[in-house]
Amino acid sequence: MSGPKGTGPRRPDDDRSQREHMLAGDLYRADDPELVVARLRANRLIDRLNSAPAGDTDGQRRILGALLGSLGAGSEIRPPLYCDYGSSLHVGTRTFINFGLMALDVAPITIGDDVQIGPNVQLLTPTHPMDADLRRAKWEAAEPITLADNVWLGGGVIVLPGVTVGANTVVGAGAVVTRDLPGDVVAVGNPARVIRTGREQP
Repeated sequence: MSGPKGTGPRRPDDDRSQREHMLAGDLYRADDPELVVARLRANRLIDRLNSAPAGDTDGQRRILGALLGSLGAGSEIRPPLYCDYGSSLHVGTRTFINFGLMALDVAPITIGDDVQIGPNVQLLTPTHPMDADLRRAKWEAAEPITLADNVWLGGGVIVLPGVTVGANTVVGAGAVVTRDLPGDVVAVGNPARVIRTGREQP
């Protein structure tokens, strides 16, 4: 897991809120009251989404519209869905997300158009300091994740903080993506490595 970009705990002359620290990728405290309220709001919407009647796609989409930062036309997200805030999760058009996505959107998670995401995928933006004293004091940070257009993540894929997956790339089931992947490749394994480039057929 990559380390935080943060510069350390908030200095006395730094009057930014903990939310501003978090969104900037700096160290912040997740137990800040403003952030606790935001997570509680998201949790309530997630509970409504995950318990919505089967087949109530209009109702589910209304809940997703209130929860997510953006949701493109023609996209489908099959519950259950889990996220921290929802507001930092952006989904493009015609994207399909299968059951059990865990999108820890402490930093922005941007999912492009025509993306296919298999079941039980994890998109993990949070990081923690290597410094043990900072971890003990509950400081943390996050780095954004981007999935470009037409990416396909197989079931159980884990994408770590700060990673970008390029357009048209396929990531095999169970892979752990620890660093950026270029477009138009196939990657598998832990850590994920490129096994095929270009658009040639297997």
